[in-house]
Amino acid sequence: MKKAHIAVAALLLTAACGGGGGGRGDDAAGGGKVTLTYALWDDVQQGAYQKCADAFQKAEPGVTIKITQNAWDQYWQNLTTQMVSGSAPDVITMQASYYPQFVKNGQLLDIEPMVRADKVDLARYRPGLAELWVKDGKRYGLPKDWDTIAIVYNTALAKKAGVDLSDLTWNPADGGTFEKAIARLTVDANGRRGDQPGFDKTKVDVRGAVLELNDGSQGQNGWGDLAVANGFSYIDKNPFGTRYFYDDPRLAETVTWFKGLLDKGYAAPYDKTSSLGPDAVLNSGKAALGITGSWMIKTYLESTEQKFAFAPLPTGPRGRKSAFNGLADVIYAGTEHKDAAWKWVKFLGSPACQDIVADSAVAFPAVTSSSERALKAHRAAGRDVQVFVDQAEAPDGIFLLPVSDHGDEINQIVATALEEVWLGQKDAKTSLTAANQQVNALFTGD
Repeated sequence: MKKAHIAVAALLLTAACGGGGGGRGDDAAGGGKVTLTYALWDDVQQGAYQKCADAFQKAEPGVTIKITQNAWDQYWQNLTTQMVSGSAPDVITMQASYYPQFVKNGQLLDIEPMVRADKVDLARYRPGLAELWVKDGKRYGLPKDWDTIAIVYNTALAKKAGVDLSDLTWNPADGGTFEKAIARLTVDANGRRGDQPGFDKTKVDVRGAVLELNDGSQGQNGWGDLAVANGFSYIDKNPFGTRYFYDDPRLAETVTWFKGLLDKGYAAPYDKTSSLGPDAVLNSGKAALGITGSWMIKTYLESTEQKFAFAPLPTGPRGRKSAFNGLADVIYAGTEHKDAAWKWVKFLGSPACQDIVADSAVAFPAVTSSSERALKAHRAAGRDVQVFVDQAEAPDGIFLLPVSDHGDEINQIVATALEEVWLGQKDAKTSLTAANQQVNALFTGD
């Protein structure tokens, strides 16, 4: 980052940290030294947020930001343990589907009084993001970013197969042109493609698709997007509805289609799926395409092993639909430094920090002007990521992932039901109907 930019950020930070927030018993307010721990899981984004921390510390010399980073699974395991032991980080990167369980346990701080006292402009965020973090009149976070979903594909393999992925269609009956493309991209040990006579599904060298099947109760990176494109709705009200619809036949149809890709050899069987993750499989050249989120842009476009590009999700019976998700920064209710933590969260949610993140091009920031800046940074670096922005701005093109109480329990119930389908133990209708009864019983007490 240029020094001039840091100077500008520091000036903006002075405004972002000023006003309100007094009288909360903080050491920094009295001239003492405060160290805040800030937790995040994305190692790709850590550098950008360190730059934010550097700018913040220049404006608030009494506060030191210590960033801790753990990969996704370990992050939530650690956080749950830390919450119980009373040693959670002061400020936490939070995913919308996870935060209700922490609110229920009284582990997150209501920041609405500080937001009002400091007159934080919530209109600067992309529509729909700020509202996600409000329950019963209390606000628990300020938005930090947003994401949408697209197809990622190996350009060399697509070219060799003669496949155009720019405007695919999909339906649960025959898979539309999406399944045709996946079949064409699949190659067996004898060089036969999935759409050619004699294709041997038991000996496949390159899978047409690598599927993220272990995707919990939301299916953000695959089945959820196509299910909604098929007319499925997760919940009666979002956020904080109380009735789920996992028994919807349109979801069962979609899940059955995904299972069909496994059975036909176009994707690896569930029990043979690599534990390395879709990005590693795609980088190995053993799969041609996947479904991924905008947070993975740099991972794929900066790969030194393969060349990748992005294409829109296929258009389903109800149109092209992408999950739309956003993270926020929240404050641990047990922090001993509420005033300093609020100043840091307010800065994280300000254009000053989100412009720094935008220039690093590691995410689309929640602040609308910063998001536009991120797109320009990608273009300047020669990365074509317009598909993610186009999807976010398409009329009726996005849907919010469900946010409700009992999220952790719902995730376990539905994930187990889907695993039964992927392993061929039960059909989708039977397994998902039983799961839905269990899910809704969480809200009724039955």
